[in-house]
Amino acid sequence: ERYERYSYAEKLLTAPENETQASWTLESSRLKAKIEVLERNIRHYGGEDLEPLSLRDLQNVEQQLDTALKRIRTKKNQLMHESISELHKKEKTLQERNNSLSKKLKENEKNSEQQNARVELPQPPPPPPPPPPQPQPQPYSVPSFATSSRPFIGAAMREEELARAHHVSTTMMPLWMIRHLNQ
Repeated sequence: ERYERYSYAEKLLTAPENETQASWTLESSRLKAKIEVLERNIRHYGGEDLEPLSLRDLQNVEQQLDTALKRIRTKKNQLMHESISELHKKEKTLQERNNSLSKKLKENEKNSEQQNARVELPQPPPPPPPPPPQPQPQPYSVPSFATSSRPFIGAAMREEELARAHHVSTTMMPLWMIRHLNQ
């Protein structure tokens, strides 16, 4: 009885080894075939070895590529939106910090102005600026009697020159410069 039990247990232990060996061989050949299919698909996706494919196979590869591109674009857009929202948060945080620092700076300037006002002695107000110089009266010129058909043109031109000289003389320019301006 013991012998039968031991021999039966031994058969159970050795039987799975034989079955396991066969299943491993089958699994290995199945995985090799799968690897070959995947490598061929990768070449097709890369645009290689397309000659033996039929129109239907090419359309299938194209559809798979379109689907993959849609997923890639969706993921890319999601990452970009997340990045943009993250940057908006950082911008808001930096703006708040900038505002708070600006407020502190204004307070510090105000405090330093108050301290300077306390420390400084009152000074007399500055003297008023001197009045602008009065224009010197220009001698009245006599109209010239030109022998042209229009006798008053010379007088009008002379008055215009006097007006320009008067305007320039209020700007405190030296007389030699005024003559150059009138020419």
